[in-house]
Amino acid sequence: MVAEVYTDAELEALRQFPDIGREELFRFFTLTPADMAFVDPGRGRGPADRLGLAVALCSLPWLGFVPDDVACAPPAAVARLAEQLRIDPGEIRSYGRRAKTRTEHLRLAARYLGWRAPTTLELKELDEFLLARAMEHDSPTLLFRLACEYLISAKVIRPGPVIVVKRVGHAREIARRETFDRLAHEFTDERCAALDGLLEVDPEIGMTRLRWLGKGPVEASAAAVKAEVGKLEFLRAMGAHTLDLSVLPAERRRFLATIGRRLTGQALARREPERRYPILLTLVAQSATEVLDEVIVLFDQAVSARESKAGHKMSEALAERAKAGEDRQVLLDAILAIAADPAVPDEQVGALIRGETIGWQRLRAARSTALPRLPRDHGHLASLDGSYSYLRQFTPHVLEAVAFAGGTAANELLAAVAILRQLNATGARKVPADAPAGFVPARWRGYLADATKSGNTSAYRHYWELCVLLALRDALRSGDVWVPGSRRYADPAAYLLTCEQWADQRAEFCRLVGKPADAALALAGVQDELHTALGELEQALAAGDGLVRLDERGELVISPLPAETIPTEAETLKAELTEMLPFAPIVSLLIEMDQHTGLLDCFTHAGGKHTRTPELKRNLIAVLLAQATNLGLTRMADACGISYNILVWTAEWYVREETLRAANLALIGYHRKLPLTPVFGSGTVSSSDGQRFPTRGKSVTARALSRYFAHEGLSTYTHVTDQHTIYGTKIIVATKREAHYVLDEILGNATDIPITEHATDTHGVTLVNFALFDLLGLQLSPRIRDLGKITLYRTGPKSDVDAVFPLAGPLLTRRANLDLIAAHWDDLLRLAGSLKFGHATASLLVGKLSASTRQNALAGALKEYGALRRTIYAARYLSDVAYRRKISRQLNKGESLHALKRDLLYAHEGTLRGRHLEQQTEQAWCLTLVTNAVVTWTTEYYGLAVEQLRRTGRRIDDDVLAHISPAHSENINFFGSIDVDIEGELAALGPTGHRPLRVTDTLF
Repeated sequence: MVAEVYTDAELEALRQFPDIGREELFRFFTLTPADMAFVDPGRGRGPADRLGLAVALCSLPWLGFVPDDVACAPPAAVARLAEQLRIDPGEIRSYGRRAKTRTEHLRLAARYLGWRAPTTLELKELDEFLLARAMEHDSPTLLFRLACEYLISAKVIRPGPVIVVKRVGHAREIARRETFDRLAHEFTDERCAALDGLLEVDPEIGMTRLRWLGKGPVEASAAAVKAEVGKLEFLRAMGAHTLDLSVLPAERRRFLATIGRRLTGQALARREPERRYPILLTLVAQSATEVLDEVIVLFDQAVSARESKAGHKMSEALAERAKAGEDRQVLLDAILAIAADPAVPDEQVGALIRGETIGWQRLRAARSTALPRLPRDHGHLASLDGSYSYLRQFTPHVLEAVAFAGGTAANELLAAVAILRQLNATGARKVPADAPAGFVPARWRGYLADATKSGNTSAYRHYWELCVLLALRDALRSGDVWVPGSRRYADPAAYLLTCEQWADQRAEFCRLVGKPADAALALAGVQDELHTALGELEQALAAGDGLVRLDERGELVISPLPAETIPTEAETLKAELTEMLPFAPIVSLLIEMDQHTGLLDCFTHAGGKHTRTPELKRNLIAVLLAQATNLGLTRMADACGISYNILVWTAEWYVREETLRAANLALIGYHRKLPLTPVFGSGTVSSSDGQRFPTRGKSVTARALSRYFAHEGLSTYTHVTDQHTIYGTKIIVATKREAHYVLDEILGNATDIPITEHATDTHGVTLVNFALFDLLGLQLSPRIRDLGKITLYRTGPKSDVDAVFPLAGPLLTRRANLDLIAAHWDDLLRLAGSLKFGHATASLLVGKLSASTRQNALAGALKEYGALRRTIYAARYLSDVAYRRKISRQLNKGESLHALKRDLLYAHEGTLRGRHLEQQTEQAWCLTLVTNAVVTWTTEYYGLAVEQLRRTGRRIDDDVLAHISPAHSENINFFGSIDVDIEGELAALGPTGHRPLRVTDTLF
């Protein structure tokens, strides 16, 4: 068991002192007066014993144990203690030659600190702790670390690593049995036979049902929708939708499902029933929810695609209609010229029109070519009717398979869905006379009225059914209608903290975000902010000659912000630093960054086990580069000489979103500690923007956008700090609003980066976002296109505002509904609190609130509050040129990282070939990870080069360095042969762990 987890070398390392960081050095190796008295020479100890005892005293709370070879403690720690004790650090070499001395000193230090040796009772408590954690996590290395942390918190001296590893293994085995026992009531003979059937090849589909369930759709076609409905019906026949696995922790369920997705049917069949059935049951239960969500997503996309196609067809028809009516327009102009001429008497108008000026022939010709009057929607619904037969291929299946629910506002629509479902089941063609139609938009009611008037029941059925389908799609988007059992389309109330939960967490949330729970106090504060911001804008407008001014009509004129001038000194310095930096192949760079950050250790086996072979890091680097450069595993195998099968296995079991995120956090954490990093920014400001990539092959995430792609493509939405690192990446559909995803990575930020302000471009802005950012204690600072045309809000009567702010006041054309905000203030806080405490995903809620066509009270209050916050922001933005530059500078940092990513993703012309969201997400994170590695490497070497120049007496100001971006690739080779020789690369580094600069460097 121990050998499966750690090698002998790793076990030996666990018995020794690790490297120590600066924070740990000061935290654990600082002696108090009491500590000094404890090792006082009055007790008859010599210098070596005093120093050794001090090391033991500080090592115990740091490590949870004291290594046998105390003399091998980190030199920095020994030197720090020696300085405090006024002893020569070299004395440590003569300490502890007698084992009895070391043992006695450990006993004394433990007694002094209140620690105790592990007894049967302590080890039993450790076993209980490990079992609870093993039910959540199956990684032995993680459990070992948690066990060590537990022992430290309990002040119990850690036993040898072999003992701890054995107890970890025992806990994992008990957790497996406990998992099976908790689910035993589900494993009836019939259920077990059905689960085993998933692993057998089904002749009907030519593969195992397990593989069939794992194959996601690649396009939103009628066939794809019906295929997903077929999966849903298959899972329901197994009773998957009724399974309640809440007896297992969520992490355990996620772990088991992950294993089930990665193992082949043959591998699962070889596992003993106690392990096989929980994996399959969890996978089936999770698949039931995911397939249900997929059915609705495909329904939405397929209907929307046909609606969009109808829109294009309508536009073409309108263009043709305009061409056909050109002669009639000329005739109309001629008639108007006569009728509107005051010199022509009334009694002569008709004669001139019917006479020689125009003539009967032209009038009759124009009348004969008269086109029918267009409906209110210009024929959009009529164009969509051309796709009626196509939609009928899958919509009846969706309505039959999916149950819908909703609030009182959706009662008519739900009744219409029930009637349509009944019509589909019975084959009836005529819509009942009492079928509801109140949900039909005004622009389409004319179609129903005309069909009723003419008695055309077939046309009425077509138009009514199309209205039902489109209204159902929109209601699902807004949350007016939801789907029981769904995760993405659940009841919106389920995304919010319950009233009881909120009552317990309200005070804590208000303290964290700095918002009062009382609506009156909150709105008074907002009005004060608005007053201050308007005062600043009034002063800027009064100047009359700035970048922001009023024209003669009193309209706002916003001149473009002149490009920021980069000091010539900065450009010269960057060129000089670039010449000093060493050249490095991208492989060497990753090896070096792993040596400094341990990022490759973050890639753990999805099964939570397996010892890490010496070749694993080599294989991981090859996989990361294959994805980041877009070479792919096949061409990477040819380039680096590693077997394709090995690369596929490594990618399948080690490279996934959670491990990529962990590795990225390791890089960001290291980058933040580099001396040069604070020069770039405080780390409290970030920005987000989308970057589009073309795709090859069909994919449900790909869309056609002729402005960006020759065929189809997708967007990666990335979040960037003001220190030039990417802390979030998400794949989104290129046609979706980026604003829905702005908050996701900020709230889900697992780093300790204290983001307080966030910049976006126009695509990241909605009133909902302005409101939520403020309610969460954050500042949204977008660069809004056509800012002068947005509606600005005031809080009082127009006359009062104009009197106080004669220039800025008239710009505020609408009054905010403060009463609505005050009435729902607590609900607004609860909504923000649900996001803050991770109860809901921001993109899900923002999307539903933004899509709501029927403004419910909460959405209305949120948008009113957002309009106020946007007004305050706009006034501040317009009056402060430095603030505008700060936002532009931050957005430019994101653009520079986009350029670096483009350089990295060079193979196959930068076209992504992954067809499923999971594959695309993993590739996007691989690209992000390697991009951050380049930025971190460059930042570190820029810092070394600057340090070298300063040692020669050169003055280099931080203000100049702030203009130099580390998103720089001139010193890195992305191309050529890929030889992953970790040992050789590490041997080439100097004594400080760095490559020598390309000048005489005193460090080497």
